[in-house]
Amino acid sequence: MILITGANGALGRLVAAELADRDDVVLGTRTPGPGPTAPGSAATSTNAAQATRPTQRRIDFDDPSSLDFTGVDTLLLISAGYGEDDVVIARHDAAITAAEKAGVRHLVYTSLSGDGDHLAYALAHRWTERRLARSPLAWTVLRNGLYAEFLAAIAAPGPDGTIAAPLGAGRLAAVARADLAAVAARVAAEPARHAGRVYELVGERALGGAELADAVGGSYEPGSLGAAREAIAASGGALPYQVPMLVGTYSAIAGGFLDGSGIEANALRTLLGREPRPALDAYRTAVAALSAS
Repeated sequence: MILITGANGALGRLVAAELADRDDVVLGTRTPGPGPTAPGSAATSTNAAQATRPTQRRIDFDDPSSLDFTGVDTLLLISAGYGEDDVVIARHDAAITAAEKAGVRHLVYTSLSGDGDHLAYALAHRWTERRLARSPLAWTVLRNGLYAEFLAAIAAPGPDGTIAAPLGAGRLAAVARADLAAVAARVAAEPARHAGRVYELVGERALGGAELADAVGGSYEPGSLGAAREAIAASGGALPYQVPMLVGTYSAIAGGFLDGSGIEANALRTLLGREPRPALDAYRTAVAALSAS
């Protein structure tokens, strides 16, 4: 049995879709929806459509009593971010501990690319990797690069088409989220082949501000980090701890730390078994979706 945590999240939904043809996949989510919610449960005759939906389990990292991994062979632990370091670390530690107690055989963890160590949110990922290294579980670490879709959120054009994100002359080796989901599904489906491996997964073509602007028919006029900090804080769309995280991401990109040149062995193409999706296409699609929403 494979259990996917965060199955209602953007990455989790894509992984679940990749594994949709298997009957041994359980979706872990804080808010299970319609469908079987326990191993072996079946739909009623009046709701037979639910019978084809994957089994779900309530998995809430902030409620350790819900971390039931009974019967799970492979646990795909999608990082439970969106919190201060101590919160994220506690979530991951509780999940790994529960997996150990339940007899899970293999844990696959979605981490952060090695060139992301300059980012404020890297610490919880590296702590989790260390925790796994001393665990009796078999494990695989997927060091994901930043999503092209995330780049669309932090470097979207304004109403006049101008991208003012403070990327400077820096570039980001962004990855289409769907490609990272495909890799996670492949590894979770055959975990023994990947035991003890740490895979770097970044884009093969780094993107800069001018390219992003060309892709959406706009212009690139990078602002300052200070202006970005003020705009993020004023928008009310970020929690206090997220403001320095976002500004730090801009700074790392502008400084040339996330362009992929620091990655010695990028495993993305190998694990996909095909050419990666163009990150620029994923960026363009995500910008269009944001504009339409």
